[in-house]
Amino acid sequence: MTKTLTAADLRATFDAFNRHDIDAVMTHFADDCEFTTVAGPEEFGARIVGRDAIAKAFVGVWTAMPDAEWADHQHFVCGDRGVSEWTFRGTDAEGRRVEAKGVDLFTIRDGQLVMKQAFRKQRPVLEPK
Repeated sequence: MTKTLTAADLRATFDAFNRHDIDAVMTHFADDCEFTTVAGPEEFGARIVGRDAIAKAFVGVWTAMPDAEWADHQHFVCGDRGVSEWTFRGTDAEGRRVEAKGVDLFTIRDGQLVMKQAFRKQRPVLEPK
């Protein structure tokens, strides 16, 4: 029997992102998953491969921006593809804020996420007041 991944599963994953709960976030990620980041040296950002490396990257975001959140998230799944829309908000140690709309495009295999491609609007950092 083939496993499926649902919009409710993606919603639970993003709720876990907002709780900064790495174990719950990684529930639906395959061992051989890949993540392409919103920024990096390549045309796709940067590529992170494997559950452990991806978990470390997510924890790194929470460490750099302790208030990081993916607000107003909405999700849909169609066959072996999924989409999540969100607004990312976070503040770094110097008080600079990021607030921008974004999406994740997912590739799904046997009910698990094998690719997470993140895209976010390019917007200037908001300096502290």
